[in-house]
Amino acid sequence: MVMDINEIREYLPHRYPFLLVDRVTALTVGESIVAFKNVSINEPFFNGHFPHHPIMPGVLVVEALAQVCGILGFKTVNKLPADGYVYYLVGSDNVRFKRPVMPGDQLQLEANVIRGKRGIWKFACRATVDGELACEAEIICAERKVA
Repeated sequence: MVMDINEIREYLPHRYPFLLVDRVTALTVGESIVAFKNVSINEPFFNGHFPHHPIMPGVLVVEALAQVCGILGFKTVNKLPADGYVYYLVGSDNVRFKRPVMPGDQLQLEANVIRGKRGIWKFACRATVDGELACEAEIICAERKVA
């Protein structure tokens, strides 16, 4: 394991119930990251999406991908949220959902840097379950200093 939950919490400002990355298993600074989200029926969104057929909302799959992009971005520029920085999700292109994500699934989250320039990063992302594509997207994040 490259990063456990304690180190992930240093690189992401998110907290329960919005922290959607459980561990990072591979990270090459400036290039790529592989992480996991263990999907549990205890997630608060399953109460309403959908009570008799629980499915992880697609926007949260994209958010989980954006969070791994944030970790990769922070690691690449050697900054932390504690230093007063944040990565904002500012865009997504070519988002496609291929299979539902359900309780009990382990969501593998992958992001590869397409380019980074002046604090704006573009990533090619994939979310899979047991090797089967659940979602793919190009995600754009912006690094910003916050007061």
